[in-house]
Amino acid sequence: MAPAMRFERLDDWLHWLESHHPTEIELGLTRIRAVAERLDLLSPQARVVSIAGTNGKGSCVAACSALLRAAGQRVGAYTSPHLQHYNERIQIDGVPVGDGELCRAFARIDAASTDISLTYFEFGTLAALLIFQEQAVDVMVLEVGLGGRLDAVNLLDADVAVVTSVDLDHQAWLGNDRDSIGREKAGIYRAGQISLCADERPPAGLLSAAGAIGVELQRIGERFGFTGQDGGWCWWGQGRDGQPQQCQLERPVLPWPSIAAALQVVAQLGHQVEPLAQASRLDRLTLPGRYQTRPWAGRTLVLDVAHNPAAARHLATRLTSAGPVDTHLVVGMMADKDRVATLAPLYPLMTHCWLVSLPEIPRAATVAQLEQDLAALNVSARGCGTVAEVMGRLRRESRPGDRIVIMGSFYTVSAALDWLDAESDRPDPLRDNIESNHE
Repeated sequence: MAPAMRFERLDDWLHWLESHHPTEIELGLTRIRAVAERLDLLSPQARVVSIAGTNGKGSCVAACSALLRAAGQRVGAYTSPHLQHYNERIQIDGVPVGDGELCRAFARIDAASTDISLTYFEFGTLAALLIFQEQAVDVMVLEVGLGGRLDAVNLLDADVAVVTSVDLDHQAWLGNDRDSIGREKAGIYRAGQISLCADERPPAGLLSAAGAIGVELQRIGERFGFTGQDGGWCWWGQGRDGQPQQCQLERPVLPWPSIAAALQVVAQLGHQVEPLAQASRLDRLTLPGRYQTRPWAGRTLVLDVAHNPAAARHLATRLTSAGPVDTHLVVGMMADKDRVATLAPLYPLMTHCWLVSLPEIPRAATVAQLEQDLAALNVSARGCGTVAEVMGRLRRESRPGDRIVIMGSFYTVSAALDWLDAESDRPDPLRDNIESNHE
């Protein structure tokens, strides 16, 4: 018999989960493992691919999922955080699960954890595993939330484990240097299982931790890799049988090391990747909030969740390669991030900077804090306000042909996407007149 539901609506569940546990983050596997055991989730029939990394892990999840779907596999993908809807976190064959499925999963977890307090993320992770079990997926592709060793996703022993990159972020939880962070991320590796690292400069801490676990680490540049030249892109790697494989593509949109790792994952799972890469249009694969471009009022919007120095450097490289253009940088960040180091690669590219407040997010940096960050770079803001206020001013004060880059956090990009969706639903006499003249 299905357990009684505490709530009928997903929004009510999520609101409850936000305050259910005393702290937002509590790393450790003891509590979630106990509940997972009660729900019989610790020995899944599906193969498990776990993906960790400071940056690039969401892109790797998307690429792995697309390739495996092209191979005819039923794929469950779990990512976090979401941009606009919680359902984005749990997908079956690329389709977000429904509210009803999530509510039923939450009810089962609630009934199994009456004496154990779980965090928001732990509830979500268990919900994903429950839904994937019920839907009988062939492969689960799971994005690690924070670090690796003590993250909720790591309660399962992955058949394939990938670390996409190691850089500075979440230092309060993971350590203040790449070695410490690398050791935490290496915790997802298992002896005897397929273990990949797509960081071209893996820290000694990751390598030593992997060695202590006893894994044969497949490193980018050694066991797999890529070359990009003359507008094309070539991946090379090897299958589980040790035989070499290659794949020719147009240059992928998503980060190349993440794409290369995904191709190696699928090759190691026993597939020939060349036809799968072509069938899945891997070179054109995009991900919301990762250098996401869209036209707006004659301008080009670039929405990117870059929120640490390494991600900002990657964003700056992409912007530079797109060519010089008047650029408005719209920034909203969390107070606990290295904001100055994140903004430093971007400020030489911007014509104007706008600061966004996120008053509904307790962790968000204030406009005053962001102004101090700009002052450290000898830059001043042109304007500030909520996302809606800043976008309204940009419509008036930017010019057609300008580029508007919205970045700094998932919350910032989420608020911008919500505002853009709402704007598209509002009557706009000027826009409607232009469109009617072209019918």
